[in-house]
Amino acid sequence: MRLSGSITALATPFTATGELDFDAWRGLLQAQRQAGTQAVVVAGSTGEAAALFNTEYDALLRAAVEELGGHLPVVAGTGLSNTTMTIEQTRRAAALGADAALVVTPPYVRPTQAGLVAHFRAVADDGELPVVLYNVPGRTGCDMLPETTAELAAHERIVGIKEARSEPERMQALLPLRGDGFAVLSGDDPTAVRAMLAGADGIVSVASNVVPAAFRRLADLARAGNEADAQALDARLHALYDFLGIEPNPIPVKALLARRGVGRGLRLPLTELSAAHAGLAERMAEEVAAIESEFAPADNAS
Repeated sequence: MRLSGSITALATPFTATGELDFDAWRGLLQAQRQAGTQAVVVAGSTGEAAALFNTEYDALLRAAVEELGGHLPVVAGTGLSNTTMTIEQTRRAAALGADAALVVTPPYVRPTQAGLVAHFRAVADDGELPVVLYNVPGRTGCDMLPETTAELAAHERIVGIKEARSEPERMQALLPLRGDGFAVLSGDDPTAVRAMLAGADGIVSVASNVVPAAFRRLADLARAGNEADAQALDARLHALYDFLGIEPNPIPVKALLARRGVGRGLRLPLTELSAAHAGLAERMAEEVAAIESEFAPADNAS
């Protein structure tokens, strides 16, 4: 498989009492499909994977496969701090019907580059799902270097990387690895257009939770090399990017989703958006709704 275009790292909706909100979850899945999103990630960091019990993980992924299977790829977050546990989680996702596994560098333990190679090869060798590498040192405390990624890209079951570092030099070092069997994806909304104009295959986005149709258009423009239009639309979205970084992800994006009736909160130690930002959240919700309405399919414009 080859992932490309606009890929949404889905937030997980909870009820006011902290339980999974399956009506909201299915509505979110349907909205992503209708908007033209080209793949989704279930139970990534935006989905509060660390706060999910195994039964909840299973239920979310099963519902996503039921709603989207056969229409767009469902990628499951399976990366944990231990290799054997990551393999078991990847097998779990495969049994539930996922199309690929997004495997983050092991959080907190800070392995060496050799340890990263051994870790990802072990997960890929197990063969249950195609593996997408995920490098996000700001969350994990571990940075997978381009030469390590190059070594792993040769594995037939490792099919891409989500790179969340924003420096242009990092993306330039990874782009030569692109090929029929390996995709290079941005994991940073504010610099995704720059990355795609340079040749990246797509973006795994937080913002596309709330502007999926606009983000599909953005990815189409950038991947087609339409620099002027891509940058113009991107400029309109920069206030959203700034808002999404005002507190730790996924607090801000869930505040916007809640204003649409999609979920009601987070799980500790994450807390709801600070009251000091409530007015900004209201204004941002109105602004992104207006932008999204311009790009939403005609039968979903309401």
